[in-house]
Amino acid sequence: MHIFRPVVARVLVSTVAGSLLLAGCSGQGGGTAAGDKPVSGGTLTYAVDTEPVSWDPHVSTQDLTAELQRQVLDSLVSEDADGTFHPWLATSWESAPDLRSFTFHLRKDVKFQDGTPFDGTAVKANFDHIVAKETKSQFAASLLGSYTGTTVLDPYTVRVEFAQPSAPFLQAAGTSYLGLYSPKALASDAAKLGQGGPADVGSGPFRFTGYSKGQQAVFERNPDYHWGPQNAAHTGPAHLDKVVVRFLPDAAVRVGALTSGQVQVAKAVPPQNAATVKADPALRLVTREQPGGNYNLWLNGSLAPLDDQRVRQAIQRGIDLDLDVKTVQFGQFPRAWSPISSITPGYDKSLEHAWPYDQALANRLLDEAGWTGRDSDGYRTANGRRLSVQWPQLSANATQQGRDILGQAIQADLRKIGVEVVRPSLDVGAYSTLVYGGKANIVDLAWARFEPDVLWQFLNSASAPAKGGINPTFLPDQQLDQLTDRGRATLDATERGQVYAKVQQRAIDLAVVVPVYTPVALTGVSAKVGGLGFDPDTWLDFYDAWRTP
Repeated sequence: MHIFRPVVARVLVSTVAGSLLLAGCSGQGGGTAAGDKPVSGGTLTYAVDTEPVSWDPHVSTQDLTAELQRQVLDSLVSEDADGTFHPWLATSWESAPDLRSFTFHLRKDVKFQDGTPFDGTAVKANFDHIVAKETKSQFAASLLGSYTGTTVLDPYTVRVEFAQPSAPFLQAAGTSYLGLYSPKALASDAAKLGQGGPADVGSGPFRFTGYSKGQQAVFERNPDYHWGPQNAAHTGPAHLDKVVVRFLPDAAVRVGALTSGQVQVAKAVPPQNAATVKADPALRLVTREQPGGNYNLWLNGSLAPLDDQRVRQAIQRGIDLDLDVKTVQFGQFPRAWSPISSITPGYDKSLEHAWPYDQALANRLLDEAGWTGRDSDGYRTANGRRLSVQWPQLSANATQQGRDILGQAIQADLRKIGVEVVRPSLDVGAYSTLVYGGKANIVDLAWARFEPDVLWQFLNSASAPAKGGINPTFLPDQQLDQLTDRGRATLDATERGQVYAKVQQRAIDLAVVVPVYTPVALTGVSAKVGGLGFDPDTWLDFYDAWRTP
């Protein structure tokens, strides 16, 4: 056995505490953070742009669920901005040479918020719960991959076992998707975990004490907490008495609440408001590019007309992304060239400018594919059929980061080459049925994860939605399967970099993806707030945060 080391050196900027602390930010906007010395007590109010559909990260795919429940659920390990792993609920760990098992040695002084002691049986109960069919996990189960079980070797030693090599597991084990509930809560209230509130019992620095749907969620300090991750800025209970999360989907209302002082932190500042927040001496605008999957258009290669690679390539090259992204996002978000962002380990820089906008090429490809006719509306036709693709949008997220406006620009570009793009606005149920049933031609996704294995999730046939995965291409490809499996079977940084570069190139060549932009966390922060931090996935962490009156 050998000690597990970081798989690939990360390229984010490191800080003293390992997380991306905002207290020392400079050049991010007007104002300075609250003083250097933490203040105990007080309430911090955080305005967010969406609301969790489910509060259970074992079930939900939502970033916000994972971010907010991070305050409640601890993990076995913690990852810092360098990609170094630190002890948390596990004091140390080893991986088997074949990467089919990981052994964790656990802390002996941890209690869940209901008084239940933390031990190896709690780890086993959580991981077994995640993969259980009745849990209906939409993402966390895929992070456990080929999980076969957890063996409790003694009360404070567990071995997590897999059927296949699982190099990315340690990174996954540090996320709140694999965060740990009290086994008592799992046994008695598993059905209530997605509803939020006091039923959600973890061992974290905050208790989830109240939830009013459509209005707010309340998290109160856990006074017994003294087992924070080794890379945190302090030990002991959180500085804040309380964190109140307000659901303010209207961007103008959210920014207004920030500038008026009603909230101290605001998520998803619209790009058009960035300059205003920067100019306010009482505020800071903190920006962080998101690791993992860019905001991409994924093309369903199993469904006509995108089962023809030439049509997919025409769509890929027929969108003026440089202009569309710059115009709609006010220059705040960088245009993407790869399905993963540039700060993600394994990013292939050679793809930049390798597949530029080329309307003439797109038209030639469609001609070659037989779409040579035109109907009265100017759309291409073949054999009496219009060249039409369906790209559904989730009504709850339609306006996020201006994606509705961006979608209109993309529709206009594709109309110029004769492709009709139909964009029905659907609720969660109808959207999931259509998208995960493989009946949509185009799916747009952004997926934060500080690990290139996100490419396995998008492109490996074993990650098909019918198998509980998220592969939106519905196009099995032997080369992509082999490459992404190889990435899971090695810790060698050089080999992983070579493997994932080939994966990115293959995905672009097959035209199963149109990378659009890299999401950037634009967070407005009051100058009265100090110690606020981002985790490697750009999600806020309130454990080290404080505020002055």
